[in-house]
Amino acid sequence: MLPKSSKRVATVIKLANRIAREFEQEYVGTEHVLIAIQREGTGVGAQALAKRGINAENLQDEVRKLAKNQLEETWVFGRLPGTPHFKNVVASAIEQCQKLGAKEVCTEHLLLALMKERGSMAQKTLTALGVSFEALRGDIVELLKVG
Repeated sequence: MLPKSSKRVATVIKLANRIAREFEQEYVGTEHVLIAIQREGTGVGAQALAKRGINAENLQDEVRKLAKNQLEETWVFGRLPGTPHFKNVVASAIEQCQKLGAKEVCTEHLLLALMKERGSMAQKTLTALGVSFEALRGDIVELLKVG
């Protein structure tokens, strides 16, 4: 049986849609989900980012810098469509959830999935900010034990 998503993940996805609009983009990308995890601020994903010294300012600065080089075009029909990377991240988050033995997909699973999505804006942003998948996973496992 596939795990369901937590309410916090639903909040993050809605927030990612708003952030995409703030960036005046016509798609929801991994970078918007990454910023949404940080901005939502209460999940293990946000705690793991903070542990790595990633805050709203340095995260958004890095995304803006990388976004100048990567513009994507899509159609808009009310809710913004997701990029192929975004769609892969959702599937990967379920896998990360199962690997960590969780019952529902939470922000930490989304964050790990973002980091695993090679070539995505979120993965490039986190790498540029000095984060590796292994370090992030270690932080999350540690945070889950404490919480």
